[in-house]
Amino acid sequence: MSEMFCFQCEQTAKGCGCTVAGVCGKKASTANLQDELTGALAALALAAKEGNEEVYRAVVDGLFVTVTNVAFDDDAIRAQIEKTDRLTASLGGDTAHPLDMQTLWHAQDDDRSLKSLLLFGMRGMAAYAYHARVLGYRDEAVDAFFLKGLRALGAERSIDALLGLDMECGEVNLKCMALLDKANTETYGTPEPTNVTTNVAPGPFIVVSGHDLKDLELLLKQTEGKGVNVYTHGEMLPAHAYPKLKAYAHLKGNFGTAWQNQQKEFDDIRGAVLFTTNCLMPVKPSYADRVFTTEVVSYPGLVHVGEDKDFTPVIERALELGGYPEGRKMTGINGGETLTTGFGWGTVLSVADKVIDAVKAGAIKHFFLVGGCDGAKPGRNYYTEFVEKAPKDTVILTLACGKYRFNDLDLGDIGGIPRLLDMGQCNDAYGAIRVALALSEAFGAGVNELPLSLVLSWYEQKAVCILLTLLSLGIRNIHIGPSLPAFVSPGVLNVLVEKFGLTPISTPDADLQKLLA
Repeated sequence: MSEMFCFQCEQTAKGCGCTVAGVCGKKASTANLQDELTGALAALALAAKEGNEEVYRAVVDGLFVTVTNVAFDDDAIRAQIEKTDRLTASLGGDTAHPLDMQTLWHAQDDDRSLKSLLLFGMRGMAAYAYHARVLGYRDEAVDAFFLKGLRALGAERSIDALLGLDMECGEVNLKCMALLDKANTETYGTPEPTNVTTNVAPGPFIVVSGHDLKDLELLLKQTEGKGVNVYTHGEMLPAHAYPKLKAYAHLKGNFGTAWQNQQKEFDDIRGAVLFTTNCLMPVKPSYADRVFTTEVVSYPGLVHVGEDKDFTPVIERALELGGYPEGRKMTGINGGETLTTGFGWGTVLSVADKVIDAVKAGAIKHFFLVGGCDGAKPGRNYYTEFVEKAPKDTVILTLACGKYRFNDLDLGDIGGIPRLLDMGQCNDAYGAIRVALALSEAFGAGVNELPLSLVLSWYEQKAVCILLTLLSLGIRNIHIGPSLPAFVSPGVLNVLVEKFGLTPISTPDADLQKLLA
């Protein structure tokens, strides 16, 4: 049996690394091809000069392909490697891939740890750069850093230099998230607080999963007037808050909960499903004939919608399946039938005076940012309990799919300010940072002196780049769970604890007592 090595996600086998097959469902051959693609990208970075947009696109595409739960199709990954090698050869580079990933995986602990942080951070950032580029937005500084980071993976660097590169990755990711925020809001408008049903109406429907708003928009245009309703899934939920997307009357609601529950929730689904980015799990036979992929997502045997973006096969399958004749009642994991989203930084800052007055009056005692990735590994009920037990004079900010642990709870409000504010997708961590900096300025205090605590859940590489961003801003005392990354060595962990106060979660009661002390 072939072997592999992968420890880039939170659920990695035994908390150490997947060596036979990925817990995510990828085969050893797939993991090894992703390593080969990473080596090909490093070779391209060595051959290329900054400013080459064809190179930048190949690098962003290739890094995105290696993110967890994106690509399961070996042929698709081979095609990406071949494309990368051809570009490297055209630049006179070495297509023998000087970077051997096995050498990196078996390097000295701290060297391996810091380079892994850099690589996984770049993979996460590549996803954000990809989404921005689809909407016509790019940043030269962001693109150029990918080349710089890839070159560093195979080079000798001191521990201090590597730690500096990790922090630089965080700084650049802030620019990247700001770019994507600009792309989304200038294209679709500023998100507005919006109530979203979890129930499914009678008739044909399509479920859209992932993060790519452009794909959702194209599908909405192509389904208009055809009697097919569209539902979001997972990280696509915040799409309901964008004015230009919510204007489509057949964007009906949100199907199911977080990504890791799809194999149960999609079992014998009576609609078609389109995956636009990561979040794909191995597809069960009971619904494989109604799942489609697009962009860099790939899975053996599924119909892939290419660059022409003709979603006719998806629409026709939805019409054939017909939907649920009587509709279907669905709820969040806590039984709620309505989710509220759309509290982006623009909305929150528009009522900043009201928020500040509530803090000064003692009505709001503390803010908690409880967000990040969801996942299947035990221990994530911590986040539900934490939110349920947070005192009624506290406000919960949330983002990314981790919110599905509690986003159907009714937490009430404080003087008209909802206690639970869904700020959007994982990339909308940029918005949370904007709010924190605004509060810092209003109160004349540093961010670390504010009544604000970050309690984060992580799963994959986008969470890694966001963590690096927060650390690069000097934000301290972040609580993270449900487990610490396997790729963080004891030596590097000591640095993160001593310099930034990074703390593993314990129990909701103990952590609340500590954070509110």
